[in-house]
Amino acid sequence: MISENELLRLAGFYENELVNNILSFWLPRCEDKVYGGYFNCFDNKGTTLVSHDKYTWSQGRFVWLFARLAAMTVSVFSEEQKREFLRLAKSGRDFLMNHALLGEGDYRCVYLMAEDGTPKYVEENGPLDMSIYADCFVILGMARYAATADDRESYAFGKLLYESVLERVRHNHFHTLPYPLSKQYRAHGIPMILSNATKEMYDAAMKLDVAYTHQLKQNMQEFLDDILTHFVDAEYTIHEVISADNMFIHGLLGRHVNPGHTIEDVWFMMDAADLLQRPELTDDISNIARRALEIGWDNVYGGIFHYCCTNGSEPVCTAEDRKTAVIRQVLDGWSDKLWWVHSEALYTTLLCYQKTGREEFWRWHEEVFHYTFRTFPNRDREIREWIQILKQDGTPQDKVVALPVKDPFHIARNLILILELLSDSVFPTLPIRNRT
Repeated sequence: MISENELLRLAGFYENELVNNILSFWLPRCEDKVYGGYFNCFDNKGTTLVSHDKYTWSQGRFVWLFARLAAMTVSVFSEEQKREFLRLAKSGRDFLMNHALLGEGDYRCVYLMAEDGTPKYVEENGPLDMSIYADCFVILGMARYAATADDRESYAFGKLLYESVLERVRHNHFHTLPYPLSKQYRAHGIPMILSNATKEMYDAAMKLDVAYTHQLKQNMQEFLDDILTHFVDAEYTIHEVISADNMFIHGLLGRHVNPGHTIEDVWFMMDAADLLQRPELTDDISNIARRALEIGWDNVYGGIFHYCCTNGSEPVCTAEDRKTAVIRQVLDGWSDKLWWVHSEALYTTLLCYQKTGREEFWRWHEEVFHYTFRTFPNRDREIREWIQILKQDGTPQDKVVALPVKDPFHIARNLILILELLSDSVFPTLPIRNRT
């Protein structure tokens, strides 16, 4: 059993990391006070803003983050600070509502915008709406802002976008760049992110559209069952890609695992199981986390690999397989250590410990904790934010993963969730006081 003092020290550590390190980097430097929205195209070290472009993907995440900070259930921030967070969230909310859609009434989101919101092409002759994941992050932002601010306009915008995404997914008519995939396959990332988006919509609908919550619960059930039935194998391993007819496939495309994705999805699935009142799923879901940690952990340098094979080995493939864009990404970056993977693991291991009482998850939390805070935080005290991408041996590297941005979403989100988890009724002796 973990002592009360140990948990209290942990809560204090995480609160300091959120307030004095992560948020101190982003505020006020991220806010665009001219056009609205946020700047986050910083280099990996955080020393230089290399572009004023605005990726819709990140803009939606910032809206979610600031709205979620304004709604924290533990006493980390004053009411005045929460009002400022909500003001910051509205800046991005307004920017996205004015600029993110392909056209008036066309509920598909552009992928990239200039500083003033003008749409920009990433690829010559490519689509402006190059990733449905960007749409989903806008849904997250709109739903969370709507729930926090009781804002029906944001909710209506998010609902129309949500239903547009569902329709496109049903008809298999959408783009997933920078992770393109043939229509003969299905990606775990789609039901995964839709599960999270549905949960955010549900929270907003409980305040603003109760009649819609029944449909949202049905959707959540479908996404959860889809993942557990089709993407998870007998060893509790999530395959990132399966066939369009829901079969496991041969070759590295079908055998590669993204441990961080799995670990993040574990808490999405835990949220879904809680909402759907299915506690019998807790053990299976926690076993998925255990398996991802076991096969994804680097036993030489520590930390979690970006990719691995389903048996935990280094990804290898034929020359023919390498022609696939997804496989090239796997091979070129499998041994990298990424900031978001480790922040997700910090929360998920603690959540699994809380849910199951299994000591192995506390031990995993300690392993991830020691590696994470030994390697990712920037030692420059003027920066304090995390270095986002490391080589296998833990040294920093300048490299783009998905978007050429520095993004606080995963770190801050998990710090918020950890602080609320530690103050939950499971740990009744740990009220987190206002120390700011």
